[in-house]
Amino acid sequence: MASSVQTTSITLPKGVAPLRAGTGTSFFWRRLHSLSGIVPVGLFLLEHFLSNVEAANGVAAYNAQVKFLTGLPFRLGLEIFGIFIPLAFHALYGIYIWWRGENNVIDYPLSGNWFYTLQRYTGIVVFFYVIYHLWYMRFAGVHLVVHSDAAFWKVQHELSNPLALGAYVVGVVAASWHFGYGLVLFAAKWGIVTGDKALKRAQGAGIALSALLVIIGLITIYAFVARPTQQLNPDWNQSESVAPAEQGRMIPQSIPSSQVR
Repeated sequence: MASSVQTTSITLPKGVAPLRAGTGTSFFWRRLHSLSGIVPVGLFLLEHFLSNVEAANGVAAYNAQVKFLTGLPFRLGLEIFGIFIPLAFHALYGIYIWWRGENNVIDYPLSGNWFYTLQRYTGIVVFFYVIYHLWYMRFAGVHLVVHSDAAFWKVQHELSNPLALGAYVVGVVAASWHFGYGLVLFAAKWGIVTGDKALKRAQGAGIALSALLVIIGLITIYAFVARPTQQLNPDWNQSESVAPAEQGRMIPQSIPSSQVR
């Protein structure tokens, strides 16, 4: 008995096309976030560490370094577009990535996973530390753009508070690890480092860089707290609108108006 086989044509709905490298906004923003952590944010961090360690050479050396930095041409533009905007983007998008991610360090307790998790959480610590540090040093109290000679005193005065001192130590350690191991993640994400052996060497280099930055940061902090306490100069409290260069052109009030020509 012959049986006929009936064939039926079934149309299946098309699935979602796989996301390929180089497509999609998520890929673009994550790559931009990774790059911004190196240029310019990472470069600024290195410059900040190297500039601050001038405190180990004394009050005059540190104040001279601050005077040089605050006197750079187009300083305000450099701060806004070279520091503030990239730093805000890197921090806020980093928090978004952290918030959307899943912590699987308990399920997969590998060293690399622990390092990655620590790198993410130190980013949160650095975020709050930078807000505090930036507000106090750049916008509150004595204005260092006008009174660069008050730079050493201002930092030393802040570190005289034990809570502030503890915050600075934690911030230095967190920033050092976040940048040092962030370089490892950057190299892996951008294909600069491939293979297990190369990744392990990169991890060793990143950890070593983190340790070096911690040492530099702690030396800097010690340079402030170990030196004799600087005294507040009353002139530092004057309005920032009166720049030192303008002070020389001001007419002393003690001179009678009849003598002014």
